[in-house]
Amino acid sequence: MGLVSGLLLLPLAPLRGTLWIADHLLEEAERQMADPRAVRARLAALNRALEEGAIDEATFEKEEERLLQLLASPVRFTGRSPVAAARPAPGAPDRRRCREPAPSRHRRRGGAS
Repeated sequence: MGLVSGLLLLPLAPLRGTLWIADHLLEEAERQMADPRAVRARLAALNRALEEGAIDEATFEKEEERLLQLLASPVRFTGRSPVAAARPAPGAPDRRRCREPAPSRHRRRGGAS
């Protein structure tokens, strides 16, 4: 980042920090919601609520279906949300902008190495 752009974007630093924190909070919430152990615990609590009469059959069926879909979904617990997984990890090189040069196809001729 250049000096001029750094100075121009300085007033936005608190906003960028807030967005970074919000992004990490969202990732953690999604991670906890998709954790299979947490989903199984919610299913057990749902069954107990039905047995105790706290919820009706229709509510049980609807919530059970949602939890079973979450448990069987192909997006598994990775520690990063699908949105965040599409972005490069902090500190990792972005492969779209930073490409290493292709190895040369030409061999050096001549003297011993």
